[in-house]
Amino acid sequence: MAIQWNEVDEFAKKLIYEAGSTIRKSFSSSLNIETKSDANDLVTNMDKEIEQYFVKQVHQFDSSHKIIGEEGYGDTLSSLEGVVWIVDPIDGTMNFVHQQRNFAISVGIYHNGTGMLGYIYDVVADELYHAHSGKGAYLNDTPIPPLKPARLSEAILAINATWVTQHSRVPYEVFGALVHKARGTRSYGSAALELAYVACGRLDGYLTMRLSPWDIAGGKIIIEEVGGVVTNLYNQPHTLIEKDSLFAGNPSVHEEIYTEYLKGKL
Repeated sequence: MAIQWNEVDEFAKKLIYEAGSTIRKSFSSSLNIETKSDANDLVTNMDKEIEQYFVKQVHQFDSSHKIIGEEGYGDTLSSLEGVVWIVDPIDGTMNFVHQQRNFAISVGIYHNGTGMLGYIYDVVADELYHAHSGKGAYLNDTPIPPLKPARLSEAILAINATWVTQHSRVPYEVFGALVHKARGTRSYGSAALELAYVACGRLDGYLTMRLSPWDIAGGKIIIEEVGGVVTNLYNQPHTLIEKDSLFAGNPSVHEEIYTEYLKGKL
């Protein structure tokens, strides 16, 4: 039976809006905050609750659909065969905890490894960036236009300050040169939002050393639908199964940065 992608799209949006409502209601409640890999890697009861909600609802919607998420409540997969939902229940948990803003729900739905539906929901701003492969990308109900060419000297890049300071495992000199050449840099603390901003032209590029599939799965589909490029720092496709570096951007900026700053220097 052919997959009815319009039905999947409607269902995904319903889940995302309901999850967003649950998160907003949590603002007046005390959070149970834990750390994962280190003191800066936070997880809350709300991250876990939202992911469990997605897992339950997706499996009820269609038991053949698989789902993987940051908190590990979904399926354990070694490939993207079939229909796979890749979910980050709260991308930017530190912002969620400290600011109650600048975080997002990120969802990418793939079919045999091809991105079909992508969503990034800025919960506080009530902005849903979404794309259906081949049918364009939107910010709420407004179409997102194709990205226009830009030069690095006129570009704003998203890059974490960690990557431009001395670090034993990071080519900080390479990133430092980029910072000096670009018109400006920003860091929002949410990979999903930074990808959404690339898609709608608020940023011209986003570079980072290490992200998980759920950080980028939704944004990758949206960016590519408006003509942007999403690779790792070596200009190779992201596997969406393992952690990897990420380089997303306007195609002209992406090419200039890779050719003149990254190629052969990492």
